[in-house]
Amino acid sequence: MTMNIETKQQHVEATMRLAPVIPVVIIEDARHAVPMARALVAGGIPAIEVTLRTPAALDAIRAIAQEVEGAVVGVGTVLTANDLHAAERAGARFAVSPGMSPNLLAAADDSTLPLLPGIATASEAMALLERGYRHLKFFPAVPAGGAKLLGAWASPLPQIRFCPTGGIALNTAKDFLSLPNVLCVGGSWLTPADKLKAGDWAGIEQLAREAAALRA
Repeated sequence: MTMNIETKQQHVEATMRLAPVIPVVIIEDARHAVPMARALVAGGIPAIEVTLRTPAALDAIRAIAQEVEGAVVGVGTVLTANDLHAAERAGARFAVSPGMSPNLLAAADDSTLPLLPGIATASEAMALLERGYRHLKFFPAVPAGGAKLLGAWASPLPQIRFCPTGGIALNTAKDFLSLPNVLCVGGSWLTPADKLKAGDWAGIEQLAREAAALRA
């Protein structure tokens, strides 16, 4: 049973409002998924985007969905209808794409998985707004124009709320979060590869606490 676009947009908005940062995670070893997710949740970051950039990604999503209380696990780097359907079967609760394509949007229409599609221009944002998408990923945020560009869109595109992702760090996140049309940011700094490899879950929890405090 599919949900209409407005219902799915409400789910996306609720996810974006859970915390000021959605971590963008690259998992090389699925065994790291559960302790990593528990550390993020303990630090106040419940929404977690696991990217489809490694063979371990779907197993990681499945494990987090089944074993980590309080986690809202999503899937990132969704490029095709197959990506969307596989993530939905694995237990993902939201999906994020770096851009948009007609086939992916058609698949999203037929899926129960809410999609946060990526855009980099006002024209792309307008095209998605016509289809009922009011919540968008701005990617790659810093190379595409950063906070100044997003701020310039706030007046002509007041209906849209963004999750800028790409090139954002702890010390620059507030530049985006202070904008009226930004609900959260995406960032990879919460789960660096060295801490994942070392199993430094306390370190990841501390990074999550710092990120959660951005809205304090």
